[in-house]
Amino acid sequence: MALQQLEHADDHMQECIDNCLEAAQVCEWCADACVDEGEEMARCIRLCRDVADITTLHARWMARDSGFHRELAAVCADLCEECAEECAQHDHDHCQACAELLPDCAESCREMASA
Repeated sequence: MALQQLEHADDHMQECIDNCLEAAQVCEWCADACVDEGEEMARCIRLCRDVADITTLHARWMARDSGFHRELAAVCADLCEECAEECAQHDHDHCQACAELLPDCAESCREMASA
C-alpha cells in the first residue's frame, strides 16, 4: 500500500514525508562530503547527521500516524532551520544543496506541528 492510500496521510502530510526523506538524503550526502573538508566542518557534519536522523524518524512517525509526530515536527523544523543556516555559510555544493532544500522541509514540518 502506498502512503498516498493511507487514510491519515493527507496532501500536507505526504508533502512533509517527501520533504523529510529528501532532507535526510541531502544531509547524509553533505555530512559524508564534509568529512573530507577538514575539522572546520565539524558543526556542519553534526547538524546534517542530526537532521538526517530526525527527518527519517519524523517521516516514519507520520507514516504510522504516531500521536506524537506533531511535537517531533516542531523540533524537526528548528533543526532544519539551524542546519540550513550553518550550511549556507559554506561554499561547497553539498552544503549549498542543504541550505536550499532544508527551508522547505522546515516549513512543511511547521505546518504539521500546527495542524
